[in-house]
Amino acid sequence: MKKLLMLTLVLCLLSLPVLAETAEAPADAFTSASVNNYYGSAALTGDDLMNAINAYNGFFVIASVNPDGTPNIGFYIYSCVKLNDTYYLQLGLSPNQTTVNIDNGSALVAMYASAPTGETPYATAGARMNLEKVTDADTIAALKEIAPQGTELFYEIVLVRPLG
Repeated sequence: MKKLLMLTLVLCLLSLPVLAETAEAPADAFTSASVNNYYGSAALTGDDLMNAINAYNGFFVIASVNPDGTPNIGFYIYSCVKLNDTYYLQLGLSPNQTTVNIDNGSALVAMYASAPTGETPYATAGARMNLEKVTDADTIAALKEIAPQGTELFYEIVLVRPLG
């Protein structure tokens, strides 16, 4: 009986590399999540998005990735500024896990959803935004001149999509 148990265990262990090679890679959640636009395909964009964000009347979320690969979602208020026809978010973050993730090079996605109106009981207008950190000192200096006082955490909005 012990020999049969040992043989079964050895066969199981030998099959693990084969199973690992045939397993599919996990889906890329950053690009594959929410591919259907249930609220219509139109996102707030350009000046409309900037003005809505700066009205501070809605929901503001920043998503990053923790060092262990788990998601990190934070509820933040931020501002939006326009410089040379490019839009930037200025993040007002106190040191926390999101800032640690930023320092570790995490990709950031922001979401703005307008506060619900009398027409719908939930948010349907807004945008999801892919962000890239601004590192150019001259651009940061120019943004500081036109942005509200606060942090120097500026992110270029590189892609705008509907809420989902």
